[in-house]
This record gives sequence, structure tokens and C-alpha cells, in this order.
Amino acid sequence: MNNDDPFDELMRRSLANEANRIEPTDALPEILTRAHAVRRPVTRRPWVVGAGLAAIGTAAAVGAFTVFNGNLNTANDGDAVAGQGTTASASGAPTSSPETPRNDPTKASTLPPKQAPTVQPGEPEPMVASKAVPIYWLGDAVPLKTSAKKPTPQARSTTRLYRTWTKVSGRPAFQAVQIMTRRQPDDPDYYSVWKGAVVSSVTRADGVVTVDFKQFPEGEVDASIAEIAAQQLVYTVQGALEDSTQPVQVTQRGKVGAKLFGSIDTSTPLGRAQAVDVEALVSIESPTDRSVATSPVTVQGMAAASEATVNYLATNVKTGDMRKSVVNTTEGQKFSEFTFQLKLAPGLWQIEAYLTSAADGSISDMDTKTVEVVR
Repeated sequence: MNNDDPFDELMRRSLANEANRIEPTDALPEILTRAHAVRRPVTRRPWVVGAGLAAIGTAAAVGAFTVFNGNLNTANDGDAVAGQGTTASASGAPTSSPETPRNDPTKASTLPPKQAPTVQPGEPEPMVASKAVPIYWLGDAVPLKTSAKKPTPQARSTTRLYRTWTKVSGRPAFQAVQIMTRRQPDDPDYYSVWKGAVVSSVTRADGVVTVDFKQFPEGEVDASIAEIAAQQLVYTVQGALEDSTQPVQVTQRGKVGAKLFGSIDTSTPLGRAQAVDVEALVSIESPTDRSVATSPVTVQGMAAASEATVNYLATNVKTGDMRKSVVNTTEGQKFSEFTFQLKLAPGLWQIEAYLTSAADGSISDMDTKTVEVVR
């Protein structure tokens, strides 16, 4: 339009006035009426209607199942709705989520192992500056090597305990157990099956001595040997404590129940067996094996002789010279001491103390020591 033209100006004003008079109304109803008026009728097929209703019913059922499933099922079962390993986002799109672990019914459940009872440590024994303590070892009642000029052994008894003496400082029982488990005896006729054992403490509480091990002995031994070896510990501990009445509780790292040597039950304390059942019926305690002595040589030992009679024999290893006789123990029918003296020429001597059978005179029990006589 030309703004300077009077006609154009007149037209602008007329259109503006007309527009100002118009009041807008809701035209939606009229539009819908017109649309329905021109729509052509469509014949609906019965199967289409049925399919629609079925789809609506299915959707309703899925919705209902989803609601109940969310309220009643476990976390594992929830994977069955949206698919394992997925969840639905707010927009309906699946989003990945960590896979929920499932319980496998084909695998048996593993129960935690039963914990062994723990023994509270008691009071340690007092320290000493120096003390002689007994150390017990295993040995055969009749050694394999015997003198050719004495009665030949006809029978062999079970393994027995042989006592030796050692001076210790510190805690006597603890030191005694360390020697018993770590060292080898000086006498080659004796031995120990405690190899590999590591003792950590010896304590006492409520009338029981507790010996705790960091590690039990290596391997297993015959059950009869294991019984004597267990008594080896009991006799050594009680001897060092000078008290044979208190039983010994064996623990491993503070816990009871582990099998010692594969067969000894440690769930309860070990009591002291009768000496006649486990100790050597005859033993030489002095002189010690491979020691040096001067003549006369004093021999001391212990024996449980039925008639209080101990036989002895000293043989010069080089010349074959012999000294043979008998000696009585201080008491019969029980463990008691015996002592005798030998006048021996310089040289290496083997001294033997032994018991004989009343039935046939055969050697039933024996102990030997080798001594170097210097003068």
C-alpha cells in the first residue's frame, strides 16, 4: 500500500475498526460437527473387534501381574518381568542393570565350619635362674644291639619312656617342652616323634596345665606310639612343674579338638598314665651316654623289678673284658633306685642294666650306656 494515498488510508482504518469488533469464540464443537457430517460410515468386521478386545484384556492382565509381582515376589523373581538383567526406565525404554545372582538349587549349600572351642590362657609358671628338669624320650625296652656274651633277648616290649635330666633357665616346663620337641637325645637308643612341633606357651589355671602349640608335630604315627608320645609330653611337663596331679590340656593356637599325631583326642585334658604302663622298667640315668668318667664308675638308675633284682654287665668294647653281677633296688615291686660301682681300666666300655624273665631267664627289659674311662 501507498501511505500517501487517501484511499489506502481509508481502507486501513476500515479494516482496523472491523477487527476491533470481532470477539473470538470456541470453534472446536463446530469443527467436530462438520467432520462427523462428512465422514463416511465404515463397516467393522467382527474379528477385528474381537482382536481389539483381546489386546485390551491382555494389556490389563499384564498390568495387573506387574503390580502384584512387584509386591509379592523376591528380588530374584523380579527378573522374570522385565527380562533378566534389564529394568524399565521412566520413559519405558529398557536400561541395563547388574544381573541379580540366583540360587542354584542343584548345588548343595556350604555351611560354615564348626569352630573349635578356645581355651583361655592361664598364668605362666615362675621364672628360675637354674633348675634341673626331667626330659622324657621314647626307646625300645630291649635295644637291637646287644652284647654277644650275655643272654640273647627273646622278646621285645612295647615302646617305653626313658628319663634324662637337663639344666634350664627361664620357665622350666616351657623350656623342657622346647628341648623335647626341638632337640635329639644324646643317647642314640632314644628318640622322639615330636619333629616339627612348635610350642608357644605353658600356663596353669583351675588345676589344669595348658600346653599351646603354634604347630603340631609333622605327620602321623602308629596309634600305640602316639599314646606313649602323648605321655612323653605329660610326664615332661609334670616333672618340670614337680606336680603329677594336674592334667595337661593340649591346644593348637588356643583351640582344642585337633588330633595329635592323627589319633590323640585333644578335646579334653590328658591325664598321667600309670608309670608301670609307660615308663621303662629299668633305666640308667648316670653316667650319661658317651660321657667321660674315672674309675671307679658309679652307676645309678631306676627299676621296677619283681624281686628287687637288677642285672648289670660292663664290656670293654676293644678287649671284650667283662664285669657282671646283680644289684638290688631300694624297694621291690615298684619303681625305686639302684646304685653300683665298677672298677674299670681305661678304655671305652658299654654298661648294661637289664631285667630277666622269671619264666625262662630271657631278657625282658634293658638300658645301655657307653662310657669312656680315662683313668
